[in-house]
Amino acid sequence: MVLTPDHKGWYLVGRLPHCDNPAVAQFITFRLADALPVKTQRSLEQELRLLPENTREQKRRQRIEFWLDQGLGCCALQHAQVAQVMADGLMRWQNSRYRLLAWCIMPNHVHVLIEPHYSLSRIVQSWKGFTGRWVMLNSKTLGLRLPLGRLWMPGYWDRFIRDERHHLAVVDYIHSNPAKAGLCAAPEHWPWSSASRR
Repeated sequence: MVLTPDHKGWYLVGRLPHCDNPAVAQFITFRLADALPVKTQRSLEQELRLLPENTREQKRRQRIEFWLDQGLGCCALQHAQVAQVMADGLMRWQNSRYRLLAWCIMPNHVHVLIEPHYSLSRIVQSWKGFTGRWVMLNSKTLGLRLPLGRLWMPGYWDRFIRDERHHLAVVDYIHSNPAKAGLCAAPEHWPWSSASRR
């Protein structure tokens, strides 16, 4: 696969490898700015210091996923109008910048599985920008309180899909997240997910 200038290929952010390649499906998670309180983040970092270095990143991700599912922060995405704008943002560039394979909008974070045809960082930024601008314009009308003065936490987590088994596990994880977090009885009952639209 020939990379275009929009794709970085393999690169490092800190010590973590990332793959920005149009031939590789990506599992992406991004969260609201206040989804993890500073106190929780500090506690997590103290906990991680006690672990062997080679296990810290995996444990960090597991613990953050746990805390995100607790519904901390302003949870602006639980507001139906905000969730709909986020869903519209995901659909906006479907089949031009990416192929959307699975998605789920949780109260304070979003999971997406895509095959990118465009720069991964630009795709995520377009989602955040589209939704963030709308929320900032409508936050008073909707009664949203954004304590940090912005909607999104900078950055995102990405994980490339290794094979078909991994792909199926990620789709199941994305669709099961609302039921696992106690937001609905079954994945297909959550309105802000590709599971409910199949």
